[in-house]
Amino acid sequence: MVQIKIIYRKLVINMKYSEQNLVKIAKRENNKKRSYLLVNPLQGKHMPASPIKAMQLFDSLADKIKDRYKDEKILFVGFAETATAIGARVAINLGDNYIQTTREIIPDVNYMFFSEEHSHATEQKLVKNDIDGIIKEVDRIIFIEDEITTGKTILNIIDILEKQYPNKLKYGVASLLNGMTDEHLSRYKKRKIEIQYLVKTDHSDYKKYADKYINDGDYICNLSDEKIEVPILNIEGKMDARRLVNGKKYEEACQRLWNKVNEKIGDIKKEKILVVGTEEFMYPSLYIGSMLENLENEVKCHSTTRSPIMVSRDKEYPLHTRYELRSLYDSERKTFIYDIDKYDRVLVITDSSLSEKKGIISLVNALNEKNENIVVIRWC
Repeated sequence: MVQIKIIYRKLVINMKYSEQNLVKIAKRENNKKRSYLLVNPLQGKHMPASPIKAMQLFDSLADKIKDRYKDEKILFVGFAETATAIGARVAINLGDNYIQTTREIIPDVNYMFFSEEHSHATEQKLVKNDIDGIIKEVDRIIFIEDEITTGKTILNIIDILEKQYPNKLKYGVASLLNGMTDEHLSRYKKRKIEIQYLVKTDHSDYKKYADKYINDGDYICNLSDEKIEVPILNIEGKMDARRLVNGKKYEEACQRLWNKVNEKIGDIKKEKILVVGTEEFMYPSLYIGSMLENLENEVKCHSTTRSPIMVSRDKEYPLHTRYELRSLYDSERKTFIYDIDKYDRVLVITDSSLSEKKGIISLVNALNEKNENIVVIRWC
């Protein structure tokens, strides 16, 4: 465990991030609010990526923050879907508390609702019960994102928090990418909301760049209910970051998950492995993927997503094949996964309910087009 962290740190020190290695431009499907989408090839969300490189990337963002707020008690908030793993990793690095936003239904809680204006699924929410329970111990809330363009979403939730907890909190924002204009940045400066990021981006030409691509990729619909038999391993001990967690305890829970997975699947080396996360549930898959990668396997991670993204055959375009699925969390909801390759072994890591069988079936069907050795692991 310690050795793996040292490996991450050595590589992070030498890693330089830029717009060129963190930004690929894709086209959103039927989204009039913003027609393009930034796809990060190192993040392990839409594009298959090395989990260790994803962890290095997230650690670099944590390094931007760690010495700035030494005397403050921080609550980190990661945005669903794409920033949930980033937020978890930052909180783990700094040993602070963490909660992610969610679009899922959590029974028997009260929410704070807010909107993400340019998204395909605009409603976001935080569990108010958990914020209420810790608010007296928090000096600052820092919102974690993969990319920020205008900052409106974060201002929406800060407005709500200030009404709920007036004159109590300071705020900050940390993201991998920041595309805010001077006008947007000035709004944050006036409100004394601090901003940290790895790479500054200029969005002025992104729409034009996205528009040059033709919608000629492969679209595969896997809504069939024909069941393919695969092993489903149920592993207890789940810690759910949709509810308040401590970063270090969350890491310990992920380590216990890995120990049980390793015990059940055995020592694996020199294999080509895909580890798939599901929608908001990303960090545990990246964690398990990084452990497998440190055992001399060639590992890629990505996850299912609500984002309907156009695919193209153009080699420069980031996504080429789109598989339409039923959600593992709600079989009536469409989700997607992109660019499945052939692997020696595929592990699906999810915290979804077994009652949503159609979702698992559709994902397995998609993976089975190129892969036979598939195992579903439920953290429950």
